[in-house]
Amino acid sequence: MRPASPDDVPALTALIGRRAAWMRERKLEDWEGWSSSAALMAARAARPRSPGWVLEHIGGAVVGCTTVSDRSLDAGWTVAEQGEAALYLNTTVTDPAWRRFRPGALLAAWTLHRAATTGRSWVRRGCTSDGLLRYYRDVQGFALVRTVRGEHTVTHLLARQATASDWSDRQERGVGPRDA
Repeated sequence: MRPASPDDVPALTALIGRRAAWMRERKLEDWEGWSSSAALMAARAARPRSPGWVLEHIGGAVVGCTTVSDRSLDAGWTVAEQGEAALYLNTTVTDPAWRRFRPGALLAAWTLHRAATTGRSWVRRGCTSDGLLRYYRDVQGFALVRTVRGEHTVTHLLARQATASDWSDRQERGVGPRDA
């Protein structure tokens, strides 16, 4: 894991494009938005001082990216929850060609470790897809806190208590960037 930089924009744009094509093939919602905004999403993630992070294979291939922030982009967190020390995962994208290595789970594990080692108690995230809700809950271990219904969207808010062991345990088992 490393901070994203402006030099990453071409690789991130291609990564987001591959994810959009994969989504289109599976008839998943929002693939058109991902496809049409790939360059913009990549540029935002790679801005100087952006909270964008890149998961990079030891050989240099960009396998995934995410935005890790200390504030939520999702409405629906209570004032008390917003006052708690937390990191928020936003706009995680992984390369479908690397699926068998579960790069999304690796990004989440890294964030849980980072949160715990920087004094945060929680990692939180939101999603609008029921499929992602199931993945984040059933595979990554996040708990559904609540579902917020807006005028045009439904957002599922999830949280998981930060723990330093997630990242180090994965490294000890040999499940990490060096294996991807």
